[in-house]
Amino acid sequence: MDDNLSSSSMVSGLSQASFLQRTLERLSSTQCLKLKAEDRDAVAVIALQRYLSEQSEGLQQQHTYTYDVTVTDGVCRAKCFVHPCLNHLVHTNTLRTGTDINITQCSFVYNERRLGHGYICIERLRCGAETSVVLPRINDVSSLPILVKQGMERSVVLQSDVPLQVSRKHYLSLWNDDDPEGDIWTSGSPSSDTVLDVSKISLLSSLESSFRSSWKPLPLLVKIIHKSRLRYYGKFGLKIDFPYQAYFEVADQTGTMSLVLWNELCPEFYQRLNVGTVLYLQNYTTKQSYSCRSRPQMDHHRLKTFNSVEICLNPRNPASVITIVSPKSVLPQWGLPEVSYQFITRSELEKLTNNSACDVIGLVTFVGRVERVKRKGNKGPEKYWTYRWVHAVDGTSNHPFILEIFSSSQPEIFSCICPMTYLVCTQMRVCQVEGSLPYLTSSCETETFITGYHKGQPYVSDLRVKNFIQWTKTLKDNVVLKKTAVGGHYCYPCPPKMFTQSMADASAQVPLVAVADLKRELETLQYREHKKVAIQGQITAVQYMKTLKTTESQVTEEREVPDVSTDMCVPDTHSHPTAAEQTLPYSLRSPSAENISAGRGKRRIQVREATQSSSNHGGVPSKRRAGDENTKEGQEQEENERDSELEDDQEVQCHLQLQNPNQDSDVLSWESSSWLKQKHEVSEHLCQGGLYQDSISQKFTSDTKNVLLQWSNLQPTRWTPAQTADTVPPVVCPGYYQVTILGINKQIAVDAAYFPVVSADEPRAVGLAQDPHGNTMLSCLASGFLCPLSVKADDSDATLPEPEDILATTSELEDTHVVGILDLCHLGGDKVEVLINKVYRVTEVSLE
Repeated sequence: MDDNLSSSSMVSGLSQASFLQRTLERLSSTQCLKLKAEDRDAVAVIALQRYLSEQSEGLQQQHTYTYDVTVTDGVCRAKCFVHPCLNHLVHTNTLRTGTDINITQCSFVYNERRLGHGYICIERLRCGAETSVVLPRINDVSSLPILVKQGMERSVVLQSDVPLQVSRKHYLSLWNDDDPEGDIWTSGSPSSDTVLDVSKISLLSSLESSFRSSWKPLPLLVKIIHKSRLRYYGKFGLKIDFPYQAYFEVADQTGTMSLVLWNELCPEFYQRLNVGTVLYLQNYTTKQSYSCRSRPQMDHHRLKTFNSVEICLNPRNPASVITIVSPKSVLPQWGLPEVSYQFITRSELEKLTNNSACDVIGLVTFVGRVERVKRKGNKGPEKYWTYRWVHAVDGTSNHPFILEIFSSSQPEIFSCICPMTYLVCTQMRVCQVEGSLPYLTSSCETETFITGYHKGQPYVSDLRVKNFIQWTKTLKDNVVLKKTAVGGHYCYPCPPKMFTQSMADASAQVPLVAVADLKRELETLQYREHKKVAIQGQITAVQYMKTLKTTESQVTEEREVPDVSTDMCVPDTHSHPTAAEQTLPYSLRSPSAENISAGRGKRRIQVREATQSSSNHGGVPSKRRAGDENTKEGQEQEENERDSELEDDQEVQCHLQLQNPNQDSDVLSWESSSWLKQKHEVSEHLCQGGLYQDSISQKFTSDTKNVLLQWSNLQPTRWTPAQTADTVPPVVCPGYYQVTILGINKQIAVDAAYFPVVSADEPRAVGLAQDPHGNTMLSCLASGFLCPLSVKADDSDATLPEPEDILATTSELEDTHVVGILDLCHLGGDKVEVLINKVYRVTEVSLE
């Protein structure tokens, strides 16, 4: 509070040095402020926070989530509201922490239902360069005063870590709903040493027998043996401030039962309740168990399971009393069972049945980038899972554990998994896959622990864990380091040998989509979102590329957000778009530009429209602007725009040709005999395909640990000085093939990159079916690797076929009907990864 008061009392002093203070003063005399170039100073983004949007009464909800952004000019800090028309900049990680922006249009919004509350609303902005020029000048961001309008110094909301929209009481994690986010989440509070009266307690067995009776249950004394991830169930219209739920499995001497932590109790207790914690519970309630939920497999505990009833801990009606018993106060005569585990070794994995549960410990050798996948069947606001692939070895097999680890409400651990750390994962589920090595995936009850978090965990005394530790003492770090890697494209398991489209259960298959649907998928893909789709058509062109793909952000450092009309400057509400937002035109700046409709939140992906010119790289819009159809003025405007855009396109292409040695006369390529004619007849050519630096895994070293972790993780919600400005070490392009697939109806073509596995040392080689093949273009696309795989990458030049030899076999692609499996991933900004996972001949496709 003192910081806020000081910022208000220093108005005259701050206004000369502070751009934010000057802007706030100018907003007191105008409804909407448009800043000229000479009036704009860069501000750094130091926090970007998400929460469920306020419900729009009587209107269709256009924006699911709302964002607050905290910026600094080096003199003070200001938390601002991000206008919903800019949400797409967050969805694509264009607006992100640790970078600078220029505010070009803003307004001040008062809360009409609350006295003394208002905030700056950013309506237009310009994103700056990759590296901030403001942040290096600041020693301690947290010491900067918080900018508050005079008269609002007493506003609790403006001083606290809560949303600017006062109807919401907490923030969500920026990229998923499973992780705790914000200062409201309590952790590390001391347990109680008070003397407990355990002479009169209820046993779990008696709760089941006395369910539905009017008898008031006595206190419970139980131990936590399993803990689930958080579940956020917020939705529009729900009048609950903290809609969270967490399941625990608790046990006493008579058996086990589920316990549910509800609502406000989750921020207070979730991070304090861990496996092995002993609880003394009062004022709890019981109810019939919810049957349609996952449960941990607990046969190894050898305890009776009471599944018909569950214990509920509520913040009110009645207010449950939770006492965490100090470990030194736990007495043996209480008869509480020990926590037990079911650790397996890698050599035992193949023997386990599908979907069985197990615990594993291993030394991490590979950590994939964090990706997101949209939850299926979600009826409320869209939600995403976050996950990453990890390889870990335990010395019992030549193969590592292949682990698909989803966020388990432990963000401090999930984001720090790195090679050379000891990793423990509990309650993992076995996935047996035909044609691939088995892998393990997370369950709702999975917990993960890494080096630095093992102390005090019940599993440290497990014999399997002790044996693993003894094995690691025989290893040499420099030997293990040679086999480590971080990040890059990784997808598992490998597609089956036969592509089957099931009409009965489409959800279990890779969806076969029309190429027009693929375009929509690319337009709506969000940051680090991964999708796998199949398309059918013909391969009409292949080009061998020797350089990685670049983006517009490397050509121009700044990008202007599409114009927002004057009508949008001071909208009545900031929770839904106006009609002007819904009709904003696309803008197309260059073939690699990100083109965005502010109202729809979609990007216009990189498109080539067929023309009769000799150049096939022309990027022009394929549809007219909204509102211009069937009008002479609209046609003229479109023609003028096309001329302008083609000129801009030629400039960019000229620049790229100078930078890209692949675009010379010696380029290795092949085109089908009909492609020369077809390329001018297709309505659109989707040109996202290419290989980026982010697509290639990097070798791990202790010196590059921090920058590699930052690179492979998602963009953080808050900027910290530990967030290094160093860039990832550049990698030499290993060479890849850009493949053009013409849709089966010959209307739309798409470019995709084929990045073959060339070495057995690559993470992508693990579990890959390495059946010998003839190294034809088609056999390489079908197998995913060049044959034979070398043991060391250094030996690949001596054994692998040359690109010229592979391209010499492309004649078999002529008029061949294929089905291609594509991996899509949005890498942030303008970068969208479109990679070929596998290509099937039509003889390898079946319909069930």
